Amino acid sequence: MGRSSSHSTDSKRYYDWLYHARLDYIAAKHIAKDKNCNCLTAFHCQQCIEKALKGYLLYKNRRLFDGHNLTWLCKQAILADRTFECWLEKSSALNRYYIESRYPADIPMEVDEETKLSLLGATEEMLEFICDEIKFDFNSYHKRKI
Repeated sequence: MGRSSSHSTDSKRYYDWLYHARLDYIAAKHIAKDKNCNCLTAFHCQQCIEKALKGYLLYKNRRLFDGHNLTWLCKQAILADRTFECWLEKSSALNRYYIESRYPADIPMEVDEETKLSLLGATEEMLEFICDEIKFDFNSYHKRKI
């Protein structure tokens, strides 16, 4: 959950993380068109913010953080910049969609239309905030060539 990454294959380029975060947001918006896929929309919103926070933390701390807990990742961002305090509640709300949205359970998770739209809105706001903080422009990004 809260440890430095030992994954040698994960990119150490923060722009790569923001690029993939944006792809998750784009996927969430496309999937959201199908009302049967609200849980998958929620999952991609969670993934977007996880990658965006990891990109931000890599930018600020020059190290890659491991784990999927958005609350913990947001608290790490708060240590670098107190303005992230305003995102703690929204990151905590998104946090629950990492596992529960993808696996069957005895008590199934339901994501209604209002919740889906709220998650999409919060995700877009937080992603834009992080991109602005590190001056990332999705349309200007160039993938690294091998």
